[in-house]
Amino acid sequence: MTAGAFGGLATQGAWAAGSDKPEKEEVKVGFIPLTDCASVVMASVLGIDKKYGIKITPTKEASWAAVRDKLVNGELDAAHVLYGLVYGLHLGMSGPKKDMAMLMTLNHNGQAITLSKKLSDKGAVDGASLAKLMQAEKREYTFAQTFPTGTHAMWLYYWLAAHGIDPMKDAKIITVPPPQMVANMRVGNMDGYCVGEPWGHRAIMDGIGITGVTTQDIWKDHPEKVLGTTAEWVKKYPNTARAMTAAVLEASKWIDAGLQNKMKMAETVADKSYVNTSVDAINQRILGRYQNGLGKTWDDPNHMKFFNDGYVNFPYLSDGMWFLTQHRRWGLLKEDVDYLAVAKQINQIDLYKDAANMAKVSVPKDPMRSSKLIDGVVWDGKNPKMYAGSFKIKV
Repeated sequence: MTAGAFGGLATQGAWAAGSDKPEKEEVKVGFIPLTDCASVVMASVLGIDKKYGIKITPTKEASWAAVRDKLVNGELDAAHVLYGLVYGLHLGMSGPKKDMAMLMTLNHNGQAITLSKKLSDKGAVDGASLAKLMQAEKREYTFAQTFPTGTHAMWLYYWLAAHGIDPMKDAKIITVPPPQMVANMRVGNMDGYCVGEPWGHRAIMDGIGITGVTTQDIWKDHPEKVLGTTAEWVKKYPNTARAMTAAVLEASKWIDAGLQNKMKMAETVADKSYVNTSVDAINQRILGRYQNGLGKTWDDPNHMKFFNDGYVNFPYLSDGMWFLTQHRRWGLLKEDVDYLAVAKQINQIDLYKDAANMAKVSVPKDPMRSSKLIDGVVWDGKNPKMYAGSFKIKV
């Protein structure tokens, strides 16, 4: 069916001989209380899902481990999930080995590493000054991430290592669910943490931490959360998977369309049934209005993006491969794999292209992209094995 014939559908009765009709009309999509669950929530709240013949039911989960378990056992159809969690599951690094599918990227940017007030009072306000303090004052430094193979763990490790701190030897790393980060820092359980918004800004509002670095300063336009499910589910419900992807894609486009939409999104997701925080904890950073908790404020053009003309959402193979190189670097992956082959298994590029066609979204020509990270090292997906082994600090 052409995009034109599809795009205007208001009813579910007009499928071409039933060929494109979603096999399953209600889809349960898990999410964690974070700003970047917004496109899944808005696809449901705005009724965009109905246009594609499905009903998305967002279900709030307590931790990434819970999301993992419910995806694996089929309690959830799909989820707003960490890129690295999907890859970790596929290779059996983060739980039972299960063939996984990544349908689209949900956002770029918009995470942060928060350092405790205790550290900032001693002058540790960024990577270089943190390294200096850790050298001068020897003790056990504890940093939290949200899931062992997840994005936040990788941003935290990459940033520490870029400043000469070995995350595996020089620090104690713990796993804490995103909504519990602020409370844990308040009682002194960690020196720093990496998590998605609004929990970076919340620490500043509550006066317990400062922003040491934003993740977009580690890697501009980095991939973050994805719409993930199992390979088995996509095989069983291909039309549903495509319809769901198209609906979330259209919601992503809606969020990024302007200030008014972003404000409405912030009001919606701040609600207790979603992120459960104040609107002002969310709306500043999604507009790029940043403060570090030490009096510095700035407008960040590389704030959290949900669409950016489809650049955000395309499932670039090189993005998935990057996480694998870091899993290898930190010993989560015991040996090199065929990085490209694994990414091709997981990232559903053909399905995404069909969904993008339905949602009238342009698709990039090349499934690889090139980026320069905080340490000046360029990642382009061309030689993943060499890249994974090239770091001075690694396991």
